[in-house]
Amino acid sequence: MPTPQWWPLRRRAKTPQPAPPSGDDADAESTAASVQTGVGRSTRILLALAGATVVSFGMAAISGILAPTLLALVLTICAQPVRVWLTRHGTPEGVATGAVALTIFALLAAFAAVIVIALAQFVAMLPQYKPQLEQAGQQIGSWLQSIGVGPQEVSQITKGFDPSKFLDFFTGLLGGAFGLVSFLVVVLTMLILMPADAAYTPTLLRQLQPVRPNLVYALTGFAHSVRRYMVVTTALGVVQGVINGVALLILGVPAALLWAILSFLCSFIPNVGYFIALVPPLVFGWLTGGWPTVVAVIIVYGVINAVVQSVVQPKVVGNAVALSQTLTFFSVLFWAVVLGAIGAILAVPLTLLVRAVLVDSDPRARTWRPMLGDLEATRALMRQEGAERKAERHELKAHRHDGTAP
Repeated sequence: MPTPQWWPLRRRAKTPQPAPPSGDDADAESTAASVQTGVGRSTRILLALAGATVVSFGMAAISGILAPTLLALVLTICAQPVRVWLTRHGTPEGVATGAVALTIFALLAAFAAVIVIALAQFVAMLPQYKPQLEQAGQQIGSWLQSIGVGPQEVSQITKGFDPSKFLDFFTGLLGGAFGLVSFLVVVLTMLILMPADAAYTPTLLRQLQPVRPNLVYALTGFAHSVRRYMVVTTALGVVQGVINGVALLILGVPAALLWAILSFLCSFIPNVGYFIALVPPLVFGWLTGGWPTVVAVIIVYGVINAVVQSVVQPKVVGNAVALSQTLTFFSVLFWAVVLGAIGAILAVPLTLLVRAVLVDSDPRARTWRPMLGDLEATRALMRQEGAERKAERHELKAHRHDGTAP
């Protein structure tokens, strides 16, 4: 007896395997030209990967000067509209450039000073929690032994709760903070030179437009995307850090200022920044208030992160970034390895720069944008297909109701 068509668990016919396409790709002319020169697609891909590897190692080797230079570049792009506004309202170009550069540098220097002060206060306060840290290490060691972890592994883990190691770590950070002077010198120098050169950028782009329109399109789109992403992320990061800091202060978590700064910095690190900012207040909240404080910290951080990262930021930023979640996470890991902490913070702008140079500037490579995360047209196609399937279901349901064959 055949299964009725209305039965929801009926066996459906298998979808036939699609046949391979018989025609050439849209870039068949370039492929044919590469075959004539003896360089196939596989060879080009391998050469590109080898070149990318060499470039990555080279950038890592000069990360000490490359990281502050790229930071200055991003800051210059973000501050460019302010300089343009000042010049349009009668401010001399030299004064406008210098005022913007000094303002940005003053904000960076003040932020670095706040970090140093917060670290110093935390280092001075840390010895007070020596008994709690030792007790926490003993409790975790006993629990690990109860689940079958070997004594040697337990000993290595419990040594990590030695207060002296915590003190040495944060003292090292405090000493390294004073090494920011050379970093800030490079940033200040670049902030003076880059805005001065940026004054010629609009004219250079108009000069380049007739011969390289795709490159101009890519660079203009890159500047707009980076400016929108960084400004929105900075504003939301400040709000996020202030709210987290006030909540930690109310809950009695020590070093609330330091964790608020960490929350602000980690707001620039997609996907993993939330977890990096959450761990330290969880640990010290547990030492001071126990599990109720831990639960409260998780709720506060979780709600704020969900609202900012999942609701507010996507609506404000829109399609300016257009990077997939997988590519964004990989870019954080990649740039962190190449450039360190600055690379993790600037992961999205640097990935947008690579995409602008390699993809957006080439009309043929631009077809890969949906694979990189630009899903605006893809979502429209999915909505259209969903509407068509819904219409087919309604039509089939109507035929079943009337008793007629579809």
